[in-house]
Amino acid sequence: MEGAQEKSPESSSSAPRSGESTASAGGPEVLPPEESENCALPLETAPKKLCGYLSKFGGKGPLRGWKSRWFFYDERKCHLYYSRTAQDANPLDSIDLSSAVFDCKADAEEGTFEIKTPTRVITLKAATKQVMLYWLQQLQMKRWEFHNSLPAPPAAPEAALAGNEPALRLELEQGEAELQEFLCPVKTPPGLVGADAALQPAPAMPLALQNISLKHLGTEIQNTMCNIRGNRQAQGTGHGPPGEDSPQSREPQKEEPPSPPDPSAPGKDPGDSPKPTPKPSLTANLIQKAKRQNSNFPLLAEGLTRNRTAQEKALALEQQVLMLTKELKSQKELVRILHKALEAAQQEKRVTSAYLAAAEDKDRLELVRHKVRQIVELGQRVEALEQERDGLAQTASLREQEVQELRQHVQLLMDKNEAKQQVICRLSEQLTQDSMQPPDKPLVPSDAADSDLLSQQEKMEHLKDDMEAYRTQNRFLNSEIHQVTKIWRKVAEKERALLMKCAYLQARNCQVESKYLAGLRRLQEAMGSEASECAELLRQLIQEALQWEASEASAEAVALSPISSEYDEYGFLTVPNYEVEDLKLLAKIQALEVRSHHLLAHEAMERPLRERWAALGELAPSVELKQLLRMGVSQEHRPRVWRWLVHRRLQHLQVPGRYQELLSQGQTCKHPAARQIELDLNRTFPNNKHFTCPTSSLPDKLHRVLLAFSWQNPSIGYCQGLNRLAAIALLVLDEEESAFWCLVAIVETIMPADYYSKTLTASQVDQRVLQDLLSEKLPKLMAHLGQHRVDLSFITLNWFLVVFADSLISSILLQVWDAFLYEGTKVLFRYALAIFKYNEEEIMRLQDSLEIYQYLRFFTKTICNSRKLMNIAFNDMNPFRMKQLRQLRTAHRERLEAELRELELLKAEYLETRASLDPVMPEGCTSEDEGDGEA
Repeated sequence: MEGAQEKSPESSSSAPRSGESTASAGGPEVLPPEESENCALPLETAPKKLCGYLSKFGGKGPLRGWKSRWFFYDERKCHLYYSRTAQDANPLDSIDLSSAVFDCKADAEEGTFEIKTPTRVITLKAATKQVMLYWLQQLQMKRWEFHNSLPAPPAAPEAALAGNEPALRLELEQGEAELQEFLCPVKTPPGLVGADAALQPAPAMPLALQNISLKHLGTEIQNTMCNIRGNRQAQGTGHGPPGEDSPQSREPQKEEPPSPPDPSAPGKDPGDSPKPTPKPSLTANLIQKAKRQNSNFPLLAEGLTRNRTAQEKALALEQQVLMLTKELKSQKELVRILHKALEAAQQEKRVTSAYLAAAEDKDRLELVRHKVRQIVELGQRVEALEQERDGLAQTASLREQEVQELRQHVQLLMDKNEAKQQVICRLSEQLTQDSMQPPDKPLVPSDAADSDLLSQQEKMEHLKDDMEAYRTQNRFLNSEIHQVTKIWRKVAEKERALLMKCAYLQARNCQVESKYLAGLRRLQEAMGSEASECAELLRQLIQEALQWEASEASAEAVALSPISSEYDEYGFLTVPNYEVEDLKLLAKIQALEVRSHHLLAHEAMERPLRERWAALGELAPSVELKQLLRMGVSQEHRPRVWRWLVHRRLQHLQVPGRYQELLSQGQTCKHPAARQIELDLNRTFPNNKHFTCPTSSLPDKLHRVLLAFSWQNPSIGYCQGLNRLAAIALLVLDEEESAFWCLVAIVETIMPADYYSKTLTASQVDQRVLQDLLSEKLPKLMAHLGQHRVDLSFITLNWFLVVFADSLISSILLQVWDAFLYEGTKVLFRYALAIFKYNEEEIMRLQDSLEIYQYLRFFTKTICNSRKLMNIAFNDMNPFRMKQLRQLRTAHRERLEAELRELELLKAEYLETRASLDPVMPEGCTSEDEGDGEA
């Protein structure tokens, strides 16, 4: 014991000793057996520490077998340390219990159980079955306490612990109550765990060498040397001269720590005593040695008393809080009753005052009549309540009759069961008599029958023991599964919280980077082309920012969102490759802002939206479906939803086998638009890897879809812009035929009739309608654009022809398409107005038409907040009636057709005038034909 106390300095940094680790952890403490009788209330007694001797199976070769080890639990790390004896200074090794599971097998040797960690399996054996169950239960509770304990801040751990103590106590009580449902608490085995086990000698082994750990030979040597030094010092203290006694026997250890002994003179006294004392007696030496042992071991009596006193104070305070809470509730109830009585008295007083204040008998009579009416109403209510009471009484009587019938039935079944039991008992007695004296086998001796019966009884006893063992094992494994499941859920919650924190930090990082790049761009604009060192440094910083790759920066990050690489989930570049350096910087800023918004909205909005789509089930037109489509469809559900939307549009047109028939027709005869289709294939989404990669199959699919549509609708054939519509459908649906029918649904059912004709009549009409709606919804912006003579149709015509395919980023674009396929062209007007509203302030700052046109070229790519854009489109732009849209279309179509007719008349007049005039050649000029003839 003293050797453990005076260990060498180099071993002081190792794992905690049996005494130190448990003493500093502040965990449960093993009480003497007389104090742990009431196992049903473990939290109301003093905290217990978990330690004791167990046998551990290990070793290699001839030394493999059971080894006696002293185990003690450290609550700070949730580790179970073990050493050869309780007096060893340094532990041999430890077992991490935070991620371990426990198992006991009924068919194994008595007292054997296993601790399974992710890296190894440790087999242990206790002295008895009760000790094994005690260890298993305590280890389960320690693991549960560790996972439920909240890490306290280092500044004030005691205050934090005191604040969390009631919550932790309640949670631990609930956990222990749940464990008691599976397995009854085991009483503390006397003398086998805790302080009693530490004071007893270590279990003897057949061979002393067998108990030594060759794997941890260095630790064994250190512990042996410490024990030898401790024993020599104890001998020197007990048998030294009378005038030379150790100061430790007289002075408390807290005043002056003992100095390490001199290794060269182990028998020498540590120092001269300032006051000589006579030689102590044998009894005093034993008491002194016991004190030293107690000072080295964690279970110090004084500390135990202090811990118990502190816990009793805490329990007393908690009881006082409960009593005060109950008293407060009763006082509140009394106040409520008095308040009701006061209100009734005040009401009666008001009525009486009104009666007395009435000037005429007529008014008093009216008050009396009012009271009479109230009395009649109350009488009617009383009658209704009495009828209800009678009905309830009849129901109760019927239920009572049913209960009596059930009781009679139960009694009848019990009588039958008793009769059957009597028959079974008689048959069992008869069987026993027949087995004892079989009439048909008189030759069998009685000794053989007796031995047969005894063997059968012995087998039955063994089977009962096995059955009880399996029941115990089943209860323990059920409790283990229950606790491990709860721990797994808590770990999953912590993991989700960490992922959300990581997403928030990544979003903040993206915002900081975006602000940094925006600052560089503003500095570049402010400095212009000044040839100075600052301008050169600024160009270098911009070049470094543009060379940064998003995939490299997120290589070590958690995969929280699809916007963490060069391409998004549909193959579009997250940072568009613009040729102008200034536009490249803007694209970079926009990509960072998109990622920031996505990370912040991932947990808050996208996960609930995915759960709503998963729970929607079969699709049917409804208000809920309309709202979900406006918020956007999650990626995994979008192909299914789009197929349903297309089928809903084309129920009268979709014919099975039609697509293959059109492809066959295109192979036999070449369509006039085939050449134009092939030219436009290479111009389809140059910023998407699926259409630029040479090995991709999507360009061939797109070619076949456009050829089939040219045969499906000969009046249109092919129009520039249809390639982008079909490409979006292919990216989402990934099937040629589904993409073909999606293109047919857009062109022939959703869009007006001549939207993609040669004259683009309906498209021009919609541009004029958009101008009127902008003047109505955003008058200041339209006045600003009109002042600078900006014609928006140069920008917005392409928006409507390709449904924003070239304008918005993919995540917002597909959200627009989700609503567009369900609601129609009104969605295009809503989002066009919302885009201008989203960027209204930026456009209003520009004071030059050239700057405005340049900004309008790419300003849609700067929109990254899809939720804000959606709210503007479907909330801020209201009211937006389809009736108004039809009226505007009709009016502008009439005007446009009149303008076209007038233009045709002017064209015809010009041709007639040109034909009526004879061509007169100026003198000295020859025609091309004449020149060719002379040559």
